[in-house]
Amino acid sequence: MKRRSWCALFMALGSLALPGAASAQAKWTLATGYLPEVFHTVNLQQFAQEVNDRTKGALVIDVRPDNSVARLSEIAGQVRVGKIAAGEVLLSSLAADTKLAGADAIPFIVDSYDDALRLWKAQRPVLQEALDRQGLVPLYAVPWPAQGLFTTRSIRHVSDLRGARMRSYSPSTVRIAQLMGATPVDVPTKGINQAVLDRQIDTLFTSPVTGVENKVWELPIKYFYNVHAWYPKNLVLVNKAQWLALPEGTRKIVEEAAAQAQVRGWNASSAASTASIAELARNGIKVETPDFELRRELRRLGEQFSLEYIRDTGADGNRMMIPYFSGENAAAAAKTR
Repeated sequence: MKRRSWCALFMALGSLALPGAASAQAKWTLATGYLPEVFHTVNLQQFAQEVNDRTKGALVIDVRPDNSVARLSEIAGQVRVGKIAAGEVLLSSLAADTKLAGADAIPFIVDSYDDALRLWKAQRPVLQEALDRQGLVPLYAVPWPAQGLFTTRSIRHVSDLRGARMRSYSPSTVRIAQLMGATPVDVPTKGINQAVLDRQIDTLFTSPVTGVENKVWELPIKYFYNVHAWYPKNLVLVNKAQWLALPEGTRKIVEEAAAQAQVRGWNASSAASTASIAELARNGIKVETPDFELRRELRRLGEQFSLEYIRDTGADGNRMMIPYFSGENAAAAAKTR
């Protein structure tokens, strides 16, 4: 065959191969409701870049922040039906459809990032089974800094909160207020400052990061009690069908990148917590560590919440909580040796 014919043949074969090469590339839109500068979003961007680099472009993840694709409350549903390939959601927001996700919102049973990680490790395999039945695959979870107690007055006992007007934003925060003898008042995050100024609320649980963002030192708020009430986590999910459509090697790369993103995200959350607490103190907020009696009273409330949670979730709740509390007891025993 003449050289010109060979060249024509190779060009023809190359053009036939191009559609196949293009179809081998997958592209995910990963939606999140948070701003680009939030540490969760920064972490997501790095995760996406690492997947792109390690797969050499076989999987491209396009992170879309700030509710630009879907509102935060809609993301899980759109991932479930495959309208969006992947998304980041507040884990406890899934509790309406998946009660097991509500473990995130059990207050006063987690006292540190180490505790929060143990709870996630106990929660993940049970939760994963439930999400699998809904066509969802969890990739990784990262917590927000622990929720602390902001107040306008000094608190030494739970009974000091009786009659307080406490911000609520979920069934669990309503229940917390009720058990403390406070009046729950539904206030969204963006409405916190005005609600305090209007004396609609005088007490609220939120993270020190939110306290700094809202400049609570410009309000009648005077105290921050670092009670580590609970560590709400963000969960990154992917549509199961789109996950299974990836080659096994690509899925392994994503899992490895997700594991690294989880470690990186937990470190970033801890750093954000430390920096925010220091900022509160610099601006005149009295940062208090609750004394033994208050911690004990809060712990009792946590035990009551745990019992209610297990009643709601049954055997699956037990499968989660028993390993968590067993690990806690083992850790406590190790400290006394």
